[in-house]
Amino acid sequence: MRYCSLGSGSRGNATLVESGRTRLLVDCGFSLRTTEQRLAALGLSARQLTAILVTHEHSDHVQGVERLARRYGLPVFMTPGTFHGMRNADLAFQPIELDRCFSIGEIEVTPVAVPHDAREPCQFIFDDGDCRLGVLTDTGTITPWIIQRYRQLDALFLEANYDPHMLANGPYPPRLQARVGGALGHLSNQQAAAMLAAVDRSKLRHVTIAHISEKNNRPDLALGELASTLQDWDGQLLLAVQDQGLPWQDISALPTYHFADTGSR
Repeated sequence: MRYCSLGSGSRGNATLVESGRTRLLVDCGFSLRTTEQRLAALGLSARQLTAILVTHEHSDHVQGVERLARRYGLPVFMTPGTFHGMRNADLAFQPIELDRCFSIGEIEVTPVAVPHDAREPCQFIFDDGDCRLGVLTDTGTITPWIIQRYRQLDALFLEANYDPHMLANGPYPPRLQARVGGALGHLSNQQAAAMLAAVDRSKLRHVTIAHISEKNNRPDLALGELASTLQDWDGQLLLAVQDQGLPWQDISALPTYHFADTGSR
């Protein structure tokens, strides 16, 4: 299994998960043209996608979903609440049920219920039998259920949206500050770090920091907060950004050992 990001932040989000010949696009918050360009930069055409999965109906996650799906005949999976939240979307969709796994090609998908200010939001865990990848963004609170579901992952794509000091002293009006920092908003750097401290990291090889606010956070602050929690960890800490996204990252369920050939059998 491998994953990458076409871009992550308040101006658009799209994450790609691949195993074998199955390629799943999680959200499409960019225009059709931008999505096509960013896929091409990763060596792919939209014709090579298997399906689109939608976490929730906010525009930075669904702006390009309808046009991409129609142009390339792609099935779209989302909760019924998310579909109705898209307001008369001209789109046939495959309904999914929270916390009930289903399979698309070579990947088993588990939609996980999360607290966010949307109609029926979810995030996803992907399992191809060898590796497990969790995507967890747009979540206001880390619940015990999330901790339970996101245990024993090989990789985690995790939101660290804001720094509380920057949010409190930034350009957002009080009402928007309360929304972002509330129980149905987004995860702060500190909440993301607490999530990492709480989960079983024995198999975890990759952590990608995602959905960083351009106005209420800085990459160095997010990296510093999470790195302090991961001091005893020997995996990779990565960063998905708004304009460049994140290149392909391969996930290995087990370490690969290279032995010298001694000539004996």
